[in-house]
Amino acid sequence: MIELLRALCAPAGVSGDERAAAEAAAEILRPLGEVSFTPLGGVACRVSSAAADAPLVLLTAHLDEIGLMVIRVTRDGFLKAAPCGGADRRSLAGARVTVHTESGPVPGVVGSVPPHLADETNKGYPKAEDLWIDLGLSGEEAARLVSPGDRISFGGAFRRLLGDRVSMKALDNRAGCAAVIRAAQLLSGFCGARIAAALVTQEETGSAGAAADTFSLRPDRAYVVDVSMAQTPDDKPELCGKMGGGPMVGVSPWLSRALSRSLIETAERDGIPCQTEIMSGRTGTDADHIAPAAGGVPTALISIPLRYMHTPVEIVSAADVENTARLIAAHVRRDFSC
Repeated sequence: MIELLRALCAPAGVSGDERAAAEAAAEILRPLGEVSFTPLGGVACRVSSAAADAPLVLLTAHLDEIGLMVIRVTRDGFLKAAPCGGADRRSLAGARVTVHTESGPVPGVVGSVPPHLADETNKGYPKAEDLWIDLGLSGEEAARLVSPGDRISFGGAFRRLLGDRVSMKALDNRAGCAAVIRAAQLLSGFCGARIAAALVTQEETGSAGAAADTFSLRPDRAYVVDVSMAQTPDDKPELCGKMGGGPMVGVSPWLSRALSRSLIETAERDGIPCQTEIMSGRTGTDADHIAPAAGGVPTALISIPLRYMHTPVEIVSAADVENTARLIAAHVRRDFSC
């Protein structure tokens, strides 16, 4: 699982430009079945060999990561950028970044006013549009290489922490993608239902990929995998899950209550660690766009506890990712017999 997470997180895939991440995921999915790229840049795999009239079960997670987008190249060679997704602005100043240009990746750093020169107008956490990116280039060189609209990804090298914890950029939501792929592996050859694993695009900017792929596939049921907040010393415990405590089964008006209940029952039956996540309205995930699509799809949301969301040092437990996959596979096998 740790090597799967490393392989999925390494490629860049800022919302709207997920090509590299989709290609890496496709290589991992190909042994499981027919792989195709979707019109909006995601990747889908038909996994099982069930009969053509068997129910279609969708396993899905979003492939894109948060980042920035170039809005202007200054005459001095600096870049001004805007958020592409909800980047945590507290982590922006001093960050290492890569600008993804048509001619290839260009390394840079996010600059900021040194504290020695700061005044009341530039103290505190700056907005992305108030920062600049230094590529070490002249204005002419920068203008030749970089175009407005180029995506910018954050540096966040893979780091294995103690135990089963890993830290890296893009674990939101490549950890979910890893769980979907692992669940698909566990269901390989299953004949009770047709299985489609779809890694979708643009969740961080509005869930266009999830909505489009649901209309295209028209599943009979959907399991959405995302991440949610894991406990830290300064958190609100009622809003967070426990890292290492297993997948967080979502309970929300937007989700199928029957699926939520039976997922929890399956976890108890099979001895899979599990916890709940209570949401009184929308979930803030692709599930909100899948459930009402294509005439309505019974939808479950299973989230992986993650620390430091939308920063380059996100952390997950590999066991939580594995147990998410185990729970989904066990639940599918429970509900659809060959």
